[in-house]
Amino acid sequence: MVLRVEGAELLVQADDTLRRYPLSRVRWPERRTHGQRQAELPDGGLIQHADAGEWDAWALASGLQESAVVGWMQSWRATLGALVGTVVFLGAAWLWGVPWLSQTLAQQVPDALDAHIGQQTMQQLDRLFLKPSGLPQSQQDDLRRRFASVVERAYPEGDAPHWQLAFHASSVLGPNAFALPGGHIVMTDELVKLLDDQPDALVGVLAHELGHVQHRDGLDMVVRASLVSALVGVVLGDASGFIATVPAALATQSYSRDAERRADAHAARVLHAGGVPPSVMAVFFERMLEKTRGGSPSGEGEGEPSREVSLPIAIASHPDHEERIRFFREWTPGER
Repeated sequence: MVLRVEGAELLVQADDTLRRYPLSRVRWPERRTHGQRQAELPDGGLIQHADAGEWDAWALASGLQESAVVGWMQSWRATLGALVGTVVFLGAAWLWGVPWLSQTLAQQVPDALDAHIGQQTMQQLDRLFLKPSGLPQSQQDDLRRRFASVVERAYPEGDAPHWQLAFHASSVLGPNAFALPGGHIVMTDELVKLLDDQPDALVGVLAHELGHVQHRDGLDMVVRASLVSALVGVVLGDASGFIATVPAALATQSYSRDAERRADAHAARVLHAGGVPPSVMAVFFERMLEKTRGGSPSGEGEGEPSREVSLPIAIASHPDHEERIRFFREWTPGER
């Protein structure tokens, strides 16, 4: 068999038969370091040559040019540049792209879908962590009235985000509060008991969670976790495995710090507008800090590690308690 290139055609001479094929329709698989060379013809035929060096010399002499992609793949400099570019792209996506996109998408989700996600999440939490509240109904109603009064003064035009407050007992979550998509706010009996003598601090906790509701932080976290999982899946090839879900969870925890600080600022503004000094929140964090260190406000259980866990969206999770104590003690009107 004899091969030659004439103009834009590949001529294949086999015995007394000459076949002509347009070069544009001949598939030239990319060159590899080892192995035979081959070409796929438009009529389904396949030409193979065991001597790679001889084939490459013939292709070069015939004016056949490799694509730029093949050239890059054969160059260690191009490969290194592509690797560096990929790392830079993934880093930028991780630090700026994912947070921006998740916040943007969270704000575009219809209210009905936001509420549906919140209801579904609430049902799951009811099965996993939450039990019916044991607080007297009068105490629950009083806290709702206190909070509603502060919200009304903070939003005199009636533009406060929709919220609905529910009390639940939870030995797993302990003293905690969290906001879910759709305006669901949950406060545990354990937190109410922890601050039984500080109702204004409880209102401050609820104002913090209202900040999460207003900024759709719960939905943002859901979207962000999905985006991070997809990004990890691009790198690892499978976002459904355990290895992929761990980085996604860690990244979500880290991202939530900014949301917590923003919710703290919202709580301070709402409390101030409602006639409650924001510094009352320092009492909450001081008591939570004491529990974190293994003790209790009354001194019982000193040195025993806490077995309670916190949801990623819970107020007790991020950031550092001492940092937040300083923030509320030093907050002044006009701060954002």
